[in-house]
Amino acid sequence: MEVRVSGHQVNTGEAFRAHVETRLKGMAEQYFSRALSAHVTLSTGPHASFVCDIVCHVMQGLVLKGSNRAATAHLAFDGAADRIEKQLRRYMRRLKSKNGTTLDSVATDISVPDNADYRIFRAEPEDAEAGDAPLTIAETKVDIPEATVSDAVMMLDLRNTTALLFTNLGTGRLNMVYRREDGNIGWVEPRA
Repeated sequence: MEVRVSGHQVNTGEAFRAHVETRLKGMAEQYFSRALSAHVTLSTGPHASFVCDIVCHVMQGLVLKGSNRAATAHLAFDGAADRIEKQLRRYMRRLKSKNGTTLDSVATDISVPDNADYRIFRAEPEDAEAGDAPLTIAETKVDIPEATVSDAVMMLDLRNTTALLFTNLGTGRLNMVYRREDGNIGWVEPRA
């Protein structure tokens, strides 16, 4: 598994890099024998704290994300890794296919997709009238997964995102699940 460690205005030392690689490779061996890559980003937070973000590409279509803030870099990373590991423990039974093998043993040709295309547009002059549409900052091209509603909620939790667009296996139509402000899950399904 390829592990990249980077710091935003923080120098990541060799001890931190070794700790990250040991922990993530141990998690990969325990849950997924063919994990692809992981990217750990360490940055400074408010009040002399550290923020650690982890993005793991476990296999094509399965991305795990975790984030944590703590007083030291090691504690911030350990907290984010603990969140990912807790999610994996919770959903491991559901991540197994019907014939009893894990999803990573089924996937053979796996590559990390380069699916984000960022564009910066010219700013409007200050004296210009506001248009009907807001300024587009970035575009992302993604594959829309086919899943049941419960699997989509699981993907939402594993990716640690606020919304997920998916094709409902039951109806064949586009649906969306999202995390509401009160912590509950919302589900958007178009009318027939």
